[in-house]
Amino acid sequence: MNVRKQLSGVLVVFLLIQLLIGPGTLAKAAGSPPGLSAEGAALIDVTSGRILYSKNGTKKMRIASLTKTMTAIVAIEMGKLDTVVTVPPEAVGVEGSSIYLKRSEKLTLEELLYGLMLRSGNDAAVTIATHIGGSVPGFTYLMNEKAALIGMEHTNFTNPHGLDDSNMHYSTAEDMAKLSAYALRNPTFRQIVSTKVKDISWEGEEWDRRLLNKNKMLHLYNGADGVKTGYTKLAKRCLASSATRDGRQLATITLNASDDWNDSAKLLDWGFANFPLKKLVSLGQNVQPQTPITMEAGTHLVAMNGFQYPLQSSEESVMRTRVVMGESNVTAKMDGQLVGFLQFYLKEDMIGQVPLKVDVTEPTWTSQAESSTQTFWQKVWNLVAGGLWSA
Repeated sequence: MNVRKQLSGVLVVFLLIQLLIGPGTLAKAAGSPPGLSAEGAALIDVTSGRILYSKNGTKKMRIASLTKTMTAIVAIEMGKLDTVVTVPPEAVGVEGSSIYLKRSEKLTLEELLYGLMLRSGNDAAVTIATHIGGSVPGFTYLMNEKAALIGMEHTNFTNPHGLDDSNMHYSTAEDMAKLSAYALRNPTFRQIVSTKVKDISWEGEEWDRRLLNKNKMLHLYNGADGVKTGYTKLAKRCLASSATRDGRQLATITLNASDDWNDSAKLLDWGFANFPLKKLVSLGQNVQPQTPITMEAGTHLVAMNGFQYPLQSSEESVMRTRVVMGESNVTAKMDGQLVGFLQFYLKEDMIGQVPLKVDVTEPTWTSQAESSTQTFWQKVWNLVAGGLWSA
């Protein structure tokens, strides 16, 4: 297998990993947000996956209905939104929040997802779980598989709703931030959690169910667009929030937070103010190789996509790049081919990379003639001007 084929394979794997989890380097912040009531908290940049702030971020804690973020994204990825689902008997009368499903009632999976995320319906959670996983245990297996896949290293799910049925149902602020960021990259999930009011069917009734989103952040915070509220007697108040400003989205997690709305607003304000996006390379930008390689005349290395990253101003001085090449001799015949990567490092941590391809600039006969003419007359002018100034 030649080097270019190997690089193509590496590129596919790299892009998949980027989509799933992002770089996720933890910031060593120069300052911290104002005091928080939360026992555990985290702030994440959704696109890059960078954790911008963490308080007891790896402490295993109860997460209440924030669990339903995982329930929703697994269902969205594995199910079909327009599938009609029949409510099983075990979903009827589940304790806690409910959308009052009736046995054998039929709704679409999409309607159930709105009931799950807007009203935190535990009956909707069980219905979704049995539909997608065959049973609640079958579905929680899928939840834990997804958690492992997206890098939630300190998480274990035992149910699809977050009720306190076991000490083995837990996560951390940082893991839940990773989950929020992952889910928010899905357009269907993003649409559901940003919806303030939704009407869904109510079989056997004269009117539809009207679902009002429990997430007050959608009304309280400028740009808020998600994610999920949560509460149990043991977990206390939990909140996953997100907001978008100027095309950039941040997400927060607060666990056991008596003042969760204000905690989330403080974290979001601090994140937007202290971590502006820094453009590190643009699509099509020429990149100079740092290793000794042979470049045939007219060939260049260009970035195959752009890359931005949230950085504090004090961090720009410790950013560095590295060009990794799979070829030592670049020729015009390689035009358009992947030949390497431009890697970005924050101190010793690689925060991302973009593929590099060969770009060939071949001047036409006309442009060559114009160039020769310009060079000739430039030489004449230099001689004349030099003689005049010498005189």
